[in-house]
Amino acid sequence: SLLPRWRGAAPIQRAVMAGDAETGVMVMKMEAGLDTGPVASQARVAIGPDATGGELHDTLSLLGADLMAEALAALARGELTFTPQREEGVTYAQKIDKAECRIDWRRPAHEAHDLVRGLSPFPGAFFESDFGHGVERVKVLQTQIAEGEGAPGVALDDKGLIACGEGALRLVKVQRGGKAPMAIDEFLRGRKLAQGQTLAA
Repeated sequence: SLLPRWRGAAPIQRAVMAGDAETGVMVMKMEAGLDTGPVASQARVAIGPDATGGELHDTLSLLGADLMAEALAALARGELTFTPQREEGVTYAQKIDKAECRIDWRRPAHEAHDLVRGLSPFPGAFFESDFGHGVERVKVLQTQIAEGEGAPGVALDDKGLIACGEGALRLVKVQRGGKAPMAIDEFLRGRKLAQGQTLAA
């Protein structure tokens, strides 16, 4: 993360869930405090509107490796210097709680979209509903913000367009328990989603 923003356990997920426009990696000196140490170097990366936590993790891993190699080389030359973190703008990236993963369709579509992509692929945002085989939990791994109005959680068509508190979300990729991720059209070949059906959070 771009410290002091998102100190703690889940900085990548929190940045995406909050709708941040950018994040990054830093080389810092460890202190007794939680991610409070002075910083030697950093690399920034933009967070696209549809970027997922998993994609961002992979990008930052590569950036972090390069940044660490540069820092070690500077240390060997005796040229590595550190700058204290800013005191303003501190936020904490708390560990993701299971209760946070449940999609609240009452939220605006862009917030639900950010939740889905921040938690994709793990631990995964989810909802529960009966698609003709009893109530089951479905992870949502990819969505698109779409136009539409209706009561939150109600299907606006039979292809995965779900009304939110403001706007709507199109389900793109989902995952049933114990199954591989699949496109929504593949999922719906064996499941029934009727226009007007309500999805529980």
